[in-house]
Amino acid sequence: MMAENSNIEWTDHTFNPWIGCQKVSPGCDHCYAETWDARGLQQRESRWGPHATRTRTSAANWRKPLAWNRAAEKAGKRARVFCASLADVFDNHPSIQPEWRADLWQMIADTPHLDWLLLTKRPQNIERMLPDGWGEGWERVWLGTTVENQTEANRRIPQLKAVPARVRFLSCEPMHGPVDLIEATRRVIRHPNYLGIGLHWVICGGESGPSARPMHPDWARSLRDQCAAAGVAFHFKQWGEWAPRRCAQPGDLLNANRAVIVRPDGSITSGLMAYNRDAWVMDKRGKKAAGRLLDGREWNELPGAA
Repeated sequence: MMAENSNIEWTDHTFNPWIGCQKVSPGCDHCYAETWDARGLQQRESRWGPHATRTRTSAANWRKPLAWNRAAEKAGKRARVFCASLADVFDNHPSIQPEWRADLWQMIADTPHLDWLLLTKRPQNIERMLPDGWGEGWERVWLGTTVENQTEANRRIPQLKAVPARVRFLSCEPMHGPVDLIEATRRVIRHPNYLGIGLHWVICGGESGPSARPMHPDWARSLRDQCAAAGVAFHFKQWGEWAPRRCAQPGDLLNANRAVIVRPDGSITSGLMAYNRDAWVMDKRGKKAAGRLLDGREWNELPGAA
């Protein structure tokens, strides 16, 4: 998670200034970071939960972005840094010292050949945690929020769009329901092109891990089509644990351990079902086997504004 090169498809590196967080919405139910952290609990207390202490990462880890910056300068190509996969930069937990965040902003200022992607589930905290001189946004800082369903879209997108930024993005992963971006962005400003004036990039993906819930294919297709209509870059990251096989057929009888039927509202069933032309059979294949093709191709678009 803190390696030189990230396994996350939409970034080059991952940097964690500190570790620890707590669950705030359904997208956190099967948090991979909490599971990762729990493997090392023998010598310390958990860093997850409202009463758990977040811990700053090592000085050696903090030196890595400086090395990435030098490498990017030498290569003549900018690199993207996702910050943070094991925490939330805009977490307001009292154990996060103000100087930690100040040091992070200084690090960002000291690495001019890196683009920093700050993704949060707490966009309501962003504005009061920004550095002095933020103005209309720092050119190399992309601000994003997680949107796993319509409820969170309606709540978080207006909060994100209220903050000045050069690039704003959404991570619709893990996606737990359909998301109408027009409905959410209409709450902020009225304009014929709601997305194009405030959102620059949308990442979409299903849930991974042993308890993952399937994503209906039409949810991903709808996001892709909304982005295309508004001129917003779209990135399809993964199907997750479950991959689409075909539309459900009358009389389908499935083994719940290997395949389920998911309806457009997200409800899931196995066994015999009545005909529903919008339901899909989803096979449990695992993240790698399920892959990341949507309608036969990869979607790896990046925001042109960056």
